[in-house]
Amino acid sequence: MYGIADIDNCYCSCEKVFRPDLEGKPIVVLSNNDGCVVARSNEAKAIGIKEGTPFFQLSKLFPDQEIYVFSSNYELYGELTGRITNIIKQEAPAYFRYSIDECFMYLNGIEENRLQQWGRQLHLRVKKEVGMPISIGIASNKTLAKIASRLAKRYAIYRHCCIIDSEDKRKKALEWCSVEDVWGIGRKYASRLKALGCVSAADFACHSKDWVRQTFNNINILRTWMELNGDDAVPNEQLDKKKSICTSRSFNGMVSDYDTLRTHLANYACRCAEKLRSQGTMATIVGVFLHTNAFREDLPQYWNFQEIQLITPSNSTTTIVKAATKVLDSIYIQGYKYKKAGVIVTGILPDSPIQQDFFDMGAEEREKLSRLDQAVDRINRINGSETVVIGSQQYSHKNTSDKESLATSEARKDSVKADVFANAIRHDFKSKNPTTRWSDIIKLK
Repeated sequence: MYGIADIDNCYCSCEKVFRPDLEGKPIVVLSNNDGCVVARSNEAKAIGIKEGTPFFQLSKLFPDQEIYVFSSNYELYGELTGRITNIIKQEAPAYFRYSIDECFMYLNGIEENRLQQWGRQLHLRVKKEVGMPISIGIASNKTLAKIASRLAKRYAIYRHCCIIDSEDKRKKALEWCSVEDVWGIGRKYASRLKALGCVSAADFACHSKDWVRQTFNNINILRTWMELNGDDAVPNEQLDKKKSICTSRSFNGMVSDYDTLRTHLANYACRCAEKLRSQGTMATIVGVFLHTNAFREDLPQYWNFQEIQLITPSNSTTTIVKAATKVLDSIYIQGYKYKKAGVIVTGILPDSPIQQDFFDMGAEEREKLSRLDQAVDRINRINGSETVVIGSQQYSHKNTSDKESLATSEARKDSVKADVFANAIRHDFKSKNPTTRWSDIIKLK
């Protein structure tokens, strides 16, 4: 049997851990640069706040509501959810973390008649020790376990743990679950399925295997269909590593000059390279996109995306940043005011021995870059993110608001480091980090 532990309204729950006064209040968490709503408490959902609502529209749409707003605080979210993962590590026979708020568990070794009680006890332990609610779904495969976790969230009768362990429960769960909420079916395929008359997961599951093959010609959709019908079809290794990685941000204001845009993209490319190394993979394709502000109809609009094939797969920061810069050179057009940009790496492969290319750098140079990346990753892991960065990640002094006050070289150095964060992300409503920073530690009266 498989289980999945899913944190209820993860970001909002994290914000409430050290703010008990927020219990029962509508809470929203905003995207990077405080752009739009990405997380909502149950109370916020109840008054009609939709995911993706632009922040500036909240006061107009809900003039009589007191809404508590927070900027994304990934340092806090990562630390608190890490605590939950550590508890799961102690309680489950085996597990792997699927996302910041979800953890799959392999429950072989736990007697089936004890699974529901085990899940409820896990919820109680996490609630007691971390202060956050989780919902647990258990079933014979991962897709059904995901549906079970949605039921556990929705209905109090399950007491935070729902188990699908019979054919009758499976059929009822599929009839309840809409097709767009099925794990493994994206927005594009959900629209197509609805057009074919598949409104619920049960509508999709009742079709034949041949129909699914002929209609979609997609192995992942076929595996989802098989899991809805009770088979264990999604391979575990498919979940362990991401097949593509994207790092993007909406800018604080708009950016028009090339140098600032290049620096933003260098930071995004660096983050993609770090993620590749952390999961033991390399990328073969580096893509860059950028676009203007679609809400500013008074300004000329532009959107573009291009990608470049690496001669040899790589996870080197230097290589990924150089490739992203090369793509930017081909799509950047002067005169536009850009609102968002991002870097996407795809064609991801294991970082096991790879076929070298005659025209690429030699093995010795590649080894040097690898040792450099390992050293930088170790320093940043110990001393904090971006303690060491490459030169192209640093913003120029022309972005500093009071450069006249930079009297010493040390002040200039500190200002440049501050600019990296000030220009990259806006977070006017960011909460403190009492579990990771001494300066934010809670003071008792």
